[in-house]
Amino acid sequence: MTQKEAFAILKTGVNVFITGEPGSGKTYLVNQYIKYLRERGVEPAITASTGIAATHIGGMTIHSWSGIGIRRELSEYDLDYLAQKEKLVARIMKTRMLIIDEISMLDARTLFMIELVCRTLRQNDLPFGGIQAVFVGDFFQLPPVSKEGTAAFAFESDAWSRARPIACYLTEQHRQEDEAFLELLAAVRTQSVGDDTRARLLGRVVTSIENIECPKLFSHNVQVDGVNARELEKLSSEEREFRMQAKGSSALVATLKNGCLSPEELALKEGARVMFTKNNFEQGFFNGTLGVVASFSSRGWPVVKTYRGESLEVTPLEWTIEESGRILAKIIQVPLRLAWAITIHKSQGMSLDAALIDLSDAFEYGQGYVALSRVRTLEGLYLLGFNERALEVHPEVFTADKKFRDFSQEAESAFAVIDVKELEKAQEDFIVRSGGKIRRADAPRPKKTTWQERLKKMRTKHPNAYRPWGDADDRELKRLYEEGTPTRGLTEKFGRHPGAIISRLRKLGLVE
Repeated sequence: MTQKEAFAILKTGVNVFITGEPGSGKTYLVNQYIKYLRERGVEPAITASTGIAATHIGGMTIHSWSGIGIRRELSEYDLDYLAQKEKLVARIMKTRMLIIDEISMLDARTLFMIELVCRTLRQNDLPFGGIQAVFVGDFFQLPPVSKEGTAAFAFESDAWSRARPIACYLTEQHRQEDEAFLELLAAVRTQSVGDDTRARLLGRVVTSIENIECPKLFSHNVQVDGVNARELEKLSSEEREFRMQAKGSSALVATLKNGCLSPEELALKEGARVMFTKNNFEQGFFNGTLGVVASFSSRGWPVVKTYRGESLEVTPLEWTIEESGRILAKIIQVPLRLAWAITIHKSQGMSLDAALIDLSDAFEYGQGYVALSRVRTLEGLYLLGFNERALEVHPEVFTADKKFRDFSQEAESAFAVIDVKELEKAQEDFIVRSGGKIRRADAPRPKKTTWQERLKKMRTKHPNAYRPWGDADDRELKRLYEEGTPTRGLTEKFGRHPGAIISRLRKLGLVE
């Protein structure tokens, strides 16, 4: 299914599961949907299963949004308690669509509790209390974890069955750029790894890492921290530290900090290898762009030369949690982190130009697939080694994925035969039901005028509008005013708007 087809389905307000291979444009599609809704006066609830994922999309964790926090069970007492929290009830009552990103890392029990809370607080027995549920993610990615050990996938939850989301399996590819690499990833995904696939992987194994300038992906934090600390220490240049600023409730700020890939205290030196941790396409970088700190600007900010040859002064950016257009919490930090090494877990959602990956200690289903799919080309992949677990995907996911593909094709066929006008009517009805306003795509939009154009028009009537006042002007204005000249006469005399005349008289102390 194309992004365009999935977008049309989303706009009808049905429950949807957006999935597809890494790089198929899931996040882009969701962002387009959010933009579409906001342009029509509808504010979606934007959440994710983890703090890191929530930070990527500018939302909050689904645990925080729903009020369940760290609970693993919901008793009648818990539901009564949540129903007494006015802000929580108000938030859920006004929600018309709920987006949950990285659904693969949300276990079945948690999804059940979220759906139950929505029904209970909204006093509506429809799935999710009548809220449009939009699940986003790829179950081949890292699986859910719980303190109890093995956790059931979200698609195994009763809440998923109740919601019956339409599967939109995106098939376009926007990250990987070479066919050989796509074939390799497809072989791992479909569990058809053969001699050819292993040979390609073995061909990317390196024996020396001395001249490889790219992030190293490891399975464990201790490996990552050790590499970054040692490499920074080797640099003889002066160290500069950038401290994170925060504003908002401590709980929400903590969520942002946990999800932000930039550390609270960022230590940098000239020559440090870094990675951008946020998207800013206007400035020319995205989450995963690599580079080296070349210098520090006159303002004290790092100047990073990217591996593509661009030099960018990197100033602080904001990570926020918003609700109904209002910022509840935010953190401000330079969007960089040391990039000699990073964990595979934290690399999820990134697109890297190149990476040195150690999969010899892979221990979790999907870990190898996540790591391999971070890079864009086979040429950008460097392996220190891999084990057989790194080439395995979860058998339940493998089976479910086939069904999702079939369901997606059925949905694609079903929507293709719907009359265009009928589909547009359904999309408009959903916006109206959600309290939004219809925007006609073919209606001419009013042309935005520049300040210079507005000033030019103003000066056709008031020639001296916004021109500075001189001492002679002030003396003449005072004289005429004290002689009893009316405002209209002063307006004509000085070629200015009546409001400007009154304002100047106030400044001269002639009127209150």
